[in-house]
Amino acid sequence: MKKAIARILPPLAVVGALSAVPMTSATLAAQDVDTYRELENFLSVFQRVRDNYVEEVDDKSLIKGAIDGMLASLDPHSSYVTASDFDNMRLTTDGNYGGLGLTISQRDGAIVVIAAYEDGPADKQGIKPGDYITHVGDELIFGASTDEAAQMMRGEPGSEVKITIVRPGRDKPIDFTVERAIIELKPVKYEVLGDIGVININSFSAATGDGVEEAIREIDKKLGRKPIGYVLDLRSNPGGLLDQAVEVTDAFLEKGEIVSERGRRKNDIQRFFATRGDLAEGRPVIVLIDSGSASASEIVAGALQDHRRAVVMGERSFGKGSVQTVIQTGPESALRLTTARYYTPSGKSVQAGGIEPDISVPQLSDPDFFERPRLREADLRRHLVAQDKVEDEVLEDDGQDVDPRFSMTAEELEKQGIEDFQLHYAVKTLERVAALRPQGAARGGARR
Repeated sequence: MKKAIARILPPLAVVGALSAVPMTSATLAAQDVDTYRELENFLSVFQRVRDNYVEEVDDKSLIKGAIDGMLASLDPHSSYVTASDFDNMRLTTDGNYGGLGLTISQRDGAIVVIAAYEDGPADKQGIKPGDYITHVGDELIFGASTDEAAQMMRGEPGSEVKITIVRPGRDKPIDFTVERAIIELKPVKYEVLGDIGVININSFSAATGDGVEEAIREIDKKLGRKPIGYVLDLRSNPGGLLDQAVEVTDAFLEKGEIVSERGRRKNDIQRFFATRGDLAEGRPVIVLIDSGSASASEIVAGALQDHRRAVVMGERSFGKGSVQTVIQTGPESALRLTTARYYTPSGKSVQAGGIEPDISVPQLSDPDFFERPRLREADLRRHLVAQDKVEDEVLEDDGQDVDPRFSMTAEELEKQGIEDFQLHYAVKTLERVAALRPQGAARGGARR
């Protein structure tokens, strides 16, 4: 396996590492006098609040509030991390925690669901991406941060919590009673549908790369040979560790760049490349994405799309193309700062724009699909703009100009026994492609 990379890419940032960069004397000398005046103004405000606010406030709370406000003015993913935040992030990266199994974000003060982990408590109750969470228990959570909302939803496994959501298209709020559980995220699952191997990646945690390699081996073993093709399902996958995104992509490539990180300065570029050995041995691959596919998922989809190694199918992805690095600032605190954008092999930044599928396929088996709005990076306040995009570019919303082939209703599909139309369409497409391919078209490629 490859060397670990200390970078994190999910919508809910996790953990990384970077040493602080000391300021040089030349930098200090170049600082504008106005900066010192503004700092004096800040200290004056701090002192007046400290002395005259209607209730006594401790200095630590005031300073943390000032830091939070400063970072919130930058982008949605930079933040100040305290000891409790570290615990939450460790739980997320370990892939084993108590809660409801939701990925959430904040939009204009409201908490919105980005994705519900497959087979998690929230998913089983029917909570969907695009739902706005208004209450946890009987407490209104409007204005709460994502960390605060997540903490409110966590609790003892087996205990229940009432979640109230507002779903666009529905006249009234909907109450769900969800039983908390230990969320044991199995990052990779697989199944065989006919002659097709389906690999479902739910998150990019520490075991994802190994899980994909194991899934390929098990699919081969189950069939007694290679399948005629693979579906790589990245839907509702919020991302995770960069090194795991590189490993998963590498499993399907022989060579070439997978992703690059580009920071503020021109020479601040880091590139990651594939190693020899395509574990799929050239069999056709379809990558399924949706509006909940973010970050590391977009790295995989974008790289395989750029190398023309896979056909990307589904919906436009979330569009989180930035990298957060965690810089330790104290024994129990750290700065989670956006330090770079990542780019696909063709040099495209997916920040705010996302990955456009080669073939747009609506999820017709979901009766709320066309009514439910999609929350993406571009909808978040102060989101970064991709450097290779025009700022006023307008992206078409999903569901417009639907292909007439996709006219079936959810009820009609249910009668045919089709529970997941996007997956069904991907499998049927691979079967048609395999029927047209000449014998021996797949190439070999032993992995080293």
